[in-house]
Amino acid sequence: MSTDGLTLPLWVGGGYLALLFLCALSVERRWVPSRLVHHPAVYTLALGIYASAWAVYGSLELAGRVGYGYLAYYLGVAGAFLLAPVLLLPIQRLTRTYQLASLADLFAFRFRSRWVGTLITVISAMAVLPLLALQVQTLGQAIQQFTGAPSPSLAALGFCVIIALFAVLFGARHTHLNAHHDTLLAVIAVESLVKLAAVLALGAIALFGVFDGPSDLQAWLAGPGLAHQAGVTELDPGQWRTLLLLFFAAAVLMPHMFHLTFAERLSPRALLQAGWSLPLYLLLMALPVPLILWGAQRAGLAPSGLESAYLGFALSASPWVDALVFLAGLAAASGTLILIALALSGMILNHLVLVAHPPTHQADLYRWLRWLRQGLVVAVILAGWLFYRTLGLAHDLTTLGLSSFVGMAQCLPGLLALLYWPGANRKGMVSGLVVGGGLWMAGLWLPLVTGLSPWILLPPGLEGLDDAPSWYTVTLVALAANGLTLILVSLLSRTSPGERAAAEACAADPVIRPKRLPLSVTHGADFKHHLAPVLGADVAEREVDRALAALELSPRDRRPYALRRLRDRIQANLSGLMGPSVAQDIVDRYLPYRRDETARAGEPVDDIHFVESRLEAYRSRLTGLARELDGLRRHHRRTLTQLPIGLCAFGDDDELLMWNDALAALSGIDGEDVVGARRDSLPPPWGELLGRLLSDGPRHLYKQPVTLSGTTRYLSLHQATLDADDELYGGRVILIEDHSEMKWLEDELVHAARLASIGQLAAGVAHEIGNPITGISSLAQNLRYDTDDPALLETADQIQTLTERVSRIVGSLVGFAHGGDQATAGRVKALRLREITDEALHLIQLAHRGQDVIYHNRCPAELELEGDAPRLVQVMINLLGNARDASPAGGAIEITACRREGEEGHHDHERNGIEWCVTDAGTGIDARVRDRLFEPFTTTKAPGEGTGLGLALVHGILADHHGRIHVESPPGGRECGTRIVMWLPAPGRPLSKEDDELPHEPDSDR
Repeated sequence: MSTDGLTLPLWVGGGYLALLFLCALSVERRWVPSRLVHHPAVYTLALGIYASAWAVYGSLELAGRVGYGYLAYYLGVAGAFLLAPVLLLPIQRLTRTYQLASLADLFAFRFRSRWVGTLITVISAMAVLPLLALQVQTLGQAIQQFTGAPSPSLAALGFCVIIALFAVLFGARHTHLNAHHDTLLAVIAVESLVKLAAVLALGAIALFGVFDGPSDLQAWLAGPGLAHQAGVTELDPGQWRTLLLLFFAAAVLMPHMFHLTFAERLSPRALLQAGWSLPLYLLLMALPVPLILWGAQRAGLAPSGLESAYLGFALSASPWVDALVFLAGLAAASGTLILIALALSGMILNHLVLVAHPPTHQADLYRWLRWLRQGLVVAVILAGWLFYRTLGLAHDLTTLGLSSFVGMAQCLPGLLALLYWPGANRKGMVSGLVVGGGLWMAGLWLPLVTGLSPWILLPPGLEGLDDAPSWYTVTLVALAANGLTLILVSLLSRTSPGERAAAEACAADPVIRPKRLPLSVTHGADFKHHLAPVLGADVAEREVDRALAALELSPRDRRPYALRRLRDRIQANLSGLMGPSVAQDIVDRYLPYRRDETARAGEPVDDIHFVESRLEAYRSRLTGLARELDGLRRHHRRTLTQLPIGLCAFGDDDELLMWNDALAALSGIDGEDVVGARRDSLPPPWGELLGRLLSDGPRHLYKQPVTLSGTTRYLSLHQATLDADDELYGGRVILIEDHSEMKWLEDELVHAARLASIGQLAAGVAHEIGNPITGISSLAQNLRYDTDDPALLETADQIQTLTERVSRIVGSLVGFAHGGDQATAGRVKALRLREITDEALHLIQLAHRGQDVIYHNRCPAELELEGDAPRLVQVMINLLGNARDASPAGGAIEITACRREGEEGHHDHERNGIEWCVTDAGTGIDARVRDRLFEPFTTTKAPGEGTGLGLALVHGILADHHGRIHVESPPGGRECGTRIVMWLPAPGRPLSKEDDELPHEPDSDR
């Protein structure tokens, strides 16, 4: 091979690879806008990786043999993506939830066995080797056709080394296998654009360069072209459908397609959009194939004269056309080599290397895994070149490609069972795969490697397939044997509980319902100590912190529910790091469950809170009866949550399952902070209080004193037991009622009854005291006539004064005792406000409370009104008592009164009447009780210090006097204090109906 012959391909290949590096660098340095990098069109173009070197060269070869049968390669994958809602989206949800990066990860997760993942990896590696060799062979053969070199293998090796270096730099830098490779996706999208543009350009050259347009092409097909078409062997319907099935399966099962479709974290919307955009892309790729074939035939080159795979080189003698054909093949092969190497290296690492050599006692686990993976990437690409160099030269592209696709199709029965048949188990899947894989190896793979004749086992009744192509016979027999074996063995063998749980997650919802089991760890930070021996202290800390951040949990959270979620998240993260099998082994060994403390003697129940949270997340995907049932569930859940009575529910293991809104408001504890916790870990006083019921105590507790927010409240608790059966979860539910106000009212009523008894006793005592006091007064008066001694006369005057004071006190007590009697309510007479106020002040000062408060009676002496004296005294006593309690030590209370005169039609308080006010210097009244201050049982005092009936009584007495009352807090011109303003009609003023309708003003400030 001359240097001049290599110059052009080196320039073309080097320029193309430089373009890829420039594209990668632009994405890495963020020279390209993020919205463009993450556009769904980039994802669709990246999926164009399916159009490998087979699409550029192999399709020409297949079209030369079977005519339009080459379209099966494009229609099969188009059909798979058209079924994205029922086929691809369920797999995407599974891989995203559990961070499954490969087909082997998915099978190992579903069938709960590391050996299943190992078997899938071995089958995939054996099946992909011919496809890798196909990519390298197209590079070598294209270089040979381009340059005329006798041995292009070294040039192909050089390109393989460069491609391996690119894959290591931009695809294998991340430790986690399912990391999002924006750079790699963008580069593959550019490759897809390049090969599409090159193939379309070649089709245009054939149509307008070799032919003179569509009319000339039509004339040639109707004339000389008929001879070429006669040599084409059309596929029979069975072979056509089989090819469609093989390429349909390849769209999901091929390692590079699985990785790009599911391991890259792309949105479901982008995947659904690819359902129509990828078939459109493949249609454009398929259209130029017959044009190129016919153009080469028009140029006089039959497939026998030049291998039909490379007929594009015969379209023109121009080296630039040859360069275009070479560039199309290089773009198709390089992207496929990179992605297959990345995907297959991850499978080998997780399911072969790490299974044989677990990642223990590694000083830097991340670096060790990264170096292993990068080495495997290089090894896979070089293995493809070695397979091509030793074996591939003896086979055409069709043989290599079909052998690879038939081998990967052996995983199809297992995949369908994984998604749609919960009854399948690992024994059935492994048996079916071994049988089908064995038939494939005997019929296609071993003859490919050894050159021996295919060994095909035909069952009775299929003798008609003797003359069929070997790929067709092997596909039918192997897939049939595979599927039947899977079904029979699964039906005859037992499915483990783990497989049933995983099957339920795969078939219905991508979530395994975990059991409510206790863990050996006690809090989030404790996970780091348990994982440090296997992962290393640094890696354990990073992985636990990463899981805590994703779940938004505190490292000190001790709730069993939170610990179980953290364990599951760590296992998922480790699955992305080293595969589900190794991750499950590590978590089961170092973060084990304690099965000796389950609620039902070794039979753990489902984690109901987690199940409900997942139902909330997936309810938009439910349809039909499932949607109706979920709506009913949500309605009942909302009913319990918004119940105006506190409610909490516990499982049989004392784990809290519900904490409704009313209980959250009463306790001040958010339900999200305690749901999933054990009863004994609840904040005080709830752990001890609820424990009285849950520890086989009484079913009801009445008016238990509990201190909440510094206030003593009285709670009544009632529990009901939920007996568990095959359909219901067991546990207990507790209702919590706040009876504090009722308890306070009962205490005040008892106190009021006690005061009433004391009042009656005081009235009787006062009556009995009156007689001796009268006698003492008489004796004191007689002393004046029995002696002239000034000292005795002064003593007699003092005795007389004191007896009059005692008589006045006794009279006041008797009068106040009779003041509450409604029979006296009609005794209306003219009264002086100053005397009413003095009487009330005299009585209020008899109490020992508020002795340091100063009272100022500023009512004019001549101001009169008409009313019931005892009841008005009671009004003033109630108001003065409230003012005294609100005033600070040394504070002053002012009682004022004045006459208000106005004209008819003015505002009510300006009409003729008397305004009577009590003003204190307290702190004022809370706005929250201001508008309902005169309602019964409304009080601003601490519990137990007031009944809330005083102002309601005042309001009622004033209403009986056709008066009204309102509050100013603070009064005008003051910064604090409260003024109670009463309005009473002037004596002799005729009352109107309007006076009765406006007993007080609602905009008061009390």
